Amino acid sequence: MGAAVTWPDRFRASNVQFPAWSDARPDRLFFLSDEGGTTQVWMLDAALGRVPLTDQVLGVETFMVLPDGSGVAWWCDDTGSEFGSWVVTDATDRSRRPLVADLPAGWGAGLSLAAGVIAVGLADDDGYQVVVSSAGSPARALYRSVDPAGVGREWETTAGGLSADGNLLCIRHSEDGDILHARLRVLDVASGQVRGDLADAGLTLKAASWSPLPGDQRLAVVHERDGIERPATWDLRTGTRRDYPLDLLGPVDVLGWWSDGSALLLVHRYQARDTLQRLDLATGEVSELHDPHGTITGAGVRPDGAVWLREESAERAPVVRTVAGDAILASPSPAVGGRPHEVHVFDGPAGPTELLLTRPVGPAPYPVVLMVHGGPEWAYPDDLDPWEQALVENGYATAKVNYRGSTGRDVAWRTALHEGNIGFPEVADVIAGLDFLVAAGIADPARVAIEGRSWGGYVSVLAAGLEPDRFAAVIGVVPVCDLVLCHEDCSPPQQAYDLAIMGGGPAELPERYAERSPITYVDAVRAPILLVAGEHDSACPIRQVRHYVEALRARGGNVEAHVYPAGHHASNVDEQLRHAEVELEFLSRHLAR
Repeated sequence: MGAAVTWPDRFRASNVQFPAWSDARPDRLFFLSDEGGTTQVWMLDAALGRVPLTDQVLGVETFMVLPDGSGVAWWCDDTGSEFGSWVVTDATDRSRRPLVADLPAGWGAGLSLAAGVIAVGLADDDGYQVVVSSAGSPARALYRSVDPAGVGREWETTAGGLSADGNLLCIRHSEDGDILHARLRVLDVASGQVRGDLADAGLTLKAASWSPLPGDQRLAVVHERDGIERPATWDLRTGTRRDYPLDLLGPVDVLGWWSDGSALLLVHRYQARDTLQRLDLATGEVSELHDPHGTITGAGVRPDGAVWLREESAERAPVVRTVAGDAILASPSPAVGGRPHEVHVFDGPAGPTELLLTRPVGPAPYPVVLMVHGGPEWAYPDDLDPWEQALVENGYATAKVNYRGSTGRDVAWRTALHEGNIGFPEVADVIAGLDFLVAAGIADPARVAIEGRSWGGYVSVLAAGLEPDRFAAVIGVVPVCDLVLCHEDCSPPQQAYDLAIMGGGPAELPERYAERSPITYVDAVRAPILLVAGEHDSACPIRQVRHYVEALRARGGNVEAHVYPAGHHASNVDEQLRHAEVELEFLSRHLAR
């Protein structure tokens, strides 16, 4: 028998993401993996083997395969601040070169590649621009604006930019809205002329992907006109749009097309779990392809029509496979599954609210860690989270509430935080989840911690002041502690997000920023607090974290800080382990019986 699995083993297990490929060379796979200790771009090729293509010191988060499959373009950021540029690494030559010569550095706002055409979105302190380069020509600006804009889809670098033949480019813009309510515009790459505009007033539109057929001018989009995310197609040739109503309870996203342009591959989420669906565009009929009884973290249709996906659950390690069940991309050191999630729906302040519970070995009531997700427009899925399993292995129950503002529900739930209504709803929902667990005899009310990352860190630190008697310990990882200082120091896209979700800036709405800022409630904090922050974080900058630490210490508060030399994300496995060790040691001191 082998040695028992311990929580550090799951951090050290290699995390292999869903691969990407070029239709011109589908046998060559490119993927992100941390099997070398940091997340890098790797390649699997029959002739060249399985090799890393990048060696970025802080790791790589985003890449795109070159259209001919000869290599990858990836976002190069040497400090972790997310301020950088696109570079290229060839499959046979590991040296890096600029993707587009003489293009200044900035914050990424999307990338799209087609044969002979490059489209790049960039943000800087002066605004936003979309530039194109055709056949190696110097970059030229196709679009400029002081308002948020970019190529294709926000947060999804590879989605919905250039058409298959490179003649059309879809951009997102906020000329008549904001970064949360983007509109779509299609431009002719050669002339820069507008070919079409698409907008749903007060709602969000997301570009998904163009038809893979050269000359086909259909763009798949995701809309909210039905009160929940649903697919549509927009035909630029005819100027027509077709929405596809679906008889499914949860939201749906578009992952890609079948190569003949006849159907879309969809992922459907309901109560933290996903299914793969096929939408026939002629008939509008949707059929289920696969139910993994867990989460799908990537999927695509191959040129031969085969469907590949990456699936996992709390009990099963991630695997890249075909829908038929054949393994595709093995991990050299796979993780071992953990304790399962129980999905509960409790009666929260705004109605039925989703909670994922994981129990440790032994009888209840348990010490509990309330885990609060970031985003806020994200949601906890049924996945294998090494940090969650580390908590459970150390005797803590974990509770993940998909609070108001989360995805995975209807549009009203996701947008409940808009117009400045941040912080209070999330805290109320998480506390209601705790009350549900206490009433059920699952949680020990005297041994409760709250812990979150990014927006979850904001909610956790805010809860420490709003609900000071509920927690024995509080952990905020890359948190927002002071909304005003955070806004002053963060990147232009993050500032635009603040303006959109708050309804204005700190100078316009000082009372609103003060009311929802954790530092306002620092005098009420009773629980010991641990803050973990990145030195070069441009989303939740370090100055406002240090300001909160100083303010709490000046009042005699118990606060500890761990600062690491990177940005918003720690992609180094050793650093992730250090974070886990620091947090576990902190919890052991304050949640002991």
